Formats: sequence, structure tokens, C-alpha cells
Amino acid sequence: MSDRIVLTGLRVTGYHGVYDHERRDGQPFVVDVVLELDTRKAAETDDVTDTVHYGELAERLAAVVAGEPVNLLEKLVARLADVCLDDPRVSAAEVTVHKPQAPIPLEFADVAVTVRRERS
Repeated sequence: MSDRIVLTGLRVTGYHGVYDHERRDGQPFVVDVVLELDTRKAAETDDVTDTVHYGELAERLAAVVAGEPVNLLEKLVARLADVCLDDPRVSAAEVTVHKPQAPIPLEFADVAVTVRRERS
């Protein structure tokens, strides 16, 4: 599938991490998503119900990030990929979660985990 919907830079405060202070104080997480799907029907009808509504998708993703804490980014990004694949029109999803304020005692720009999941 060559059609894609891309959502980048979704910034949400979450309470994920292995340290108590991360779960107590929270920190920003940034989510990027690439969905693969066939957009021809939406292009023909010009109707948002014939595609993935990226505003609604952003709200669902934000709810996961702001919701139940996990220790690892790997777990969080897998949950977000599942949200993307909840829509049967999506054939594959690539999700990246950035943790720019990760507790690393060195200067760094970003830490991120990316997964790609395909409908089986």
C-alpha cells in the first residue's frame, strides 16, 4: 500500500518510566505515526467517514499516553500501534515514541522507540 496518513509531533504528558519520580512528576512524550491504508474511496467521496479521522486518532493516542503508566517505551509504543490497527482500513502502522527528557545523566537530544506493525 502506498497511501499514507502521517501524524507527527503529538506532544502529551505521560507518567511512564522505571523510576518513581517519572511516574510521580510526569514528562512530555512525543508521538509520530504513519498509517498505511487505501485512501481512494475517501478521495472519491470527499467524506471523512471514508478514511481515518486523524483528529480522533490523535485523541485516542493521547489518552493512551496520558493513561495507565508503563515502565518501558517498548510497551507504550506497542499499545499505540494497537490503537492504530483498531481501524480495519489500516493495513500497517509505524509508531515512534520520543522521550526527550529521559533520565539520562548526559547531554542528549532524544530517545525514541519505533515499531512497525502490520495487519495479519
